[in-house]
Amino acid sequence: MAGKYRSRTYRSWYRLSETGGFPTSIADSRWALPHQGQVWRPPTDVYETDNSIVVKVEVAGMAEDDFTITFAEPNLIIAGARHDPSAKLGYHQMEIPYGEFVTDVYISEAIDVKSIEATYKDGFLLVNLPKASAQNIPIRRK
Repeated sequence: MAGKYRSRTYRSWYRLSETGGFPTSIADSRWALPHQGQVWRPPTDVYETDNSIVVKVEVAGMAEDDFTITFAEPNLIIAGARHDPSAKLGYHQMEIPYGEFVTDVYISEAIDVKSIEATYKDGFLLVNLPKASAQNIPIRRK
């Protein structure tokens, strides 16, 4: 399943000059649009605290309803689409990806699924996955 969501790295959409990697003039650069329909992967941090695993995704310009968050143990899958609302005649430079995105994270810890929370603020989606506490299992006598 992880292979399905593998993404391509976004790069600047101009062809670099052979002398030093930057266009030396407007005529030296070749502006082009990216391939439409590609699923992209937003920058994602995953870190651990004493009580939880936190997944932080940078996707500015969205609303809470634009995300689909699924925990299908052991993977957290975050998907959505960022749309560009402004009309354009053409691009001179395009580095902000739009369209569908997916990021998936393998979670190796036991998670308290009922307590998972997600918040979106200032362009960052934070998914808090509380660690499941260890439970004693009683042994029954036959």
